[in-house]
Amino acid sequence: MRETIKGFKALSDETRLRVLLVLMEKECCVCEIMQALEISQTRASRSLATLYDAGFLKLKREGQWSFYSIDREGMPDYMKELTDAAGKALAGNEIVGMDSRRLKKAKRIGLCTRYET
Repeated sequence: MRETIKGFKALSDETRLRVLLVLMEKECCVCEIMQALEISQTRASRSLATLYDAGFLKLKREGQWSFYSIDREGMPDYMKELTDAAGKALAGNEIVGMDSRRLKKAKRIGLCTRYET
């Protein structure tokens, strides 16, 4: 039950939901999340850490780069359903649409490697 509550709590924050939706589009590093959501490094890193700790994300390291993506293979079925429900519920949302457009323009910057969670 504790893990289930952790999952629901992770999705109870607007920023974390937005991060999850961005990662449903593509694998990202912290700096891409920052640019897409127009948030600080600290906020992006904390949101990623919470989603990772709850089991929604996986982390891949390539040299000094860290990339986050949705961990569909590793998460229980109920979490997959929560992830899908969040995507459906926020489809067409103006803020989510703006995040998606900014994500398409986001660049991986060299200092991004300092933003690991």
